Amino acid sequence: MAPISQYLLSDNAVVQNDQLVVGGISVSDLVAEYGSPLFIYDEDHVRARCEEAVSVFGSHATYASKAFSCRYMAKLVTDCGMGIDVATGGELEIALAAGVDPATITFHGNNKSLQELERSVNVGVGKIVIDSFDELERLEYLHSQNLSTVPNVLIRVTPGIKAETHDYVATGQDDSKFGLTVSTGDAKVCIDKADASPAVNLLGIHAHIGSQVFVVESFVKALRVLAEIAEPYDFDEIIIGGGIGVPYIDGERAPSITEWATTVRDEAKKLGIKAAIGIEPGRSIVAAAGITAYTVGTIKKVPGVRNFVAVDGGMSDNPRPIMYDSGYEAFCPNSMSDPRELTANVVGKHCESGDIIVVDAQLPKSISVGDLLVTPVTGAYGYGMASNYNGVPRPAVVFVSKGEAKLVRRRETIEDLLATDIF
Repeated sequence: MAPISQYLLSDNAVVQNDQLVVGGISVSDLVAEYGSPLFIYDEDHVRARCEEAVSVFGSHATYASKAFSCRYMAKLVTDCGMGIDVATGGELEIALAAGVDPATITFHGNNKSLQELERSVNVGVGKIVIDSFDELERLEYLHSQNLSTVPNVLIRVTPGIKAETHDYVATGQDDSKFGLTVSTGDAKVCIDKADASPAVNLLGIHAHIGSQVFVVESFVKALRVLAEIAEPYDFDEIIIGGGIGVPYIDGERAPSITEWATTVRDEAKKLGIKAAIGIEPGRSIVAAAGITAYTVGTIKKVPGVRNFVAVDGGMSDNPRPIMYDSGYEAFCPNSMSDPRELTANVVGKHCESGDIIVVDAQLPKSISVGDLLVTPVTGAYGYGMASNYNGVPRPAVVFVSKGEAKLVRRRETIEDLLATDIF
């Protein structure tokens, strides 16, 4: 197989002297300084995607921080003009610790506790997305306790649209834990209750049909449902959510943020929607900006069966392959022009046969123990879903731009693993 396709790499990734260079620094130099496994982000790629989202939706473009969250990232996206959405109290505190203006924060989540809602109201988050009758009741209880702030809210509705994606990341169908279902009438009942409640200020409605969606028509179908629901009301906002897909393997193609946004906005105009339309991209902002660099530890060849290349990470830093059967590519960043003619499973170091990062990866025949190996398009839902399975510390994360590297998450240590272990 030919060298890795350029479109799977970030905007500022280039090949120099047969080595992959990201943001002006070679991958091998970054690993030499920060170790492996290592998440490497092209900072200017992230900025470009944020600016693209803002260019089409202005202040109604919100970054879905569950894709990747840390203080540096929160500050970066908000400095670019995006809002930021959080799904838990922990993600809220990361954004606040970064100095993010609470008014630009949207609080999501399908099971917000009373404490999380109280914290959100007290700090003045811009919007709370009500996901159930229970959450509306909790906000009304807080109001009854004489909280002076009346929060802005959206009602998350489940439009009954099954996105063409993996079942575990499809969220718009009726069989979903998220939102108030349109087909049962719950959505309208909750909207009316919120509209009449003195405890909240209802701005509009929200829907999110899923993640890694390549078919823009799915969003159009959802918007049509939302337009019908919104017709009797004078909503300020209708949020279509995020979820537009990105290519992970050779041959995949996906719409750009601009193409996606243009289609949604054109449909909104056809439907006569007067409310502002908002989006919440996450994956499409950061996925292609990131790569993960590993070091090869062992190589096992079983003639007539399979080859295995084991690296110093695995399912603890990228659970997507075992959760969603997600496909990835792999290559050696220090021999970029070498044909990738060896077929092998890239596997991790965990005590699981399912600890597979890439199935049937195409690698150079010359690959050997000690070589670096990279998987591209790992900027979303890699570090954010990382774990300490088998007692493996989480990797470091570095952002690079114009020849400068910024460590934004240090590598965890054994001391970190033991810090909460009471003995």
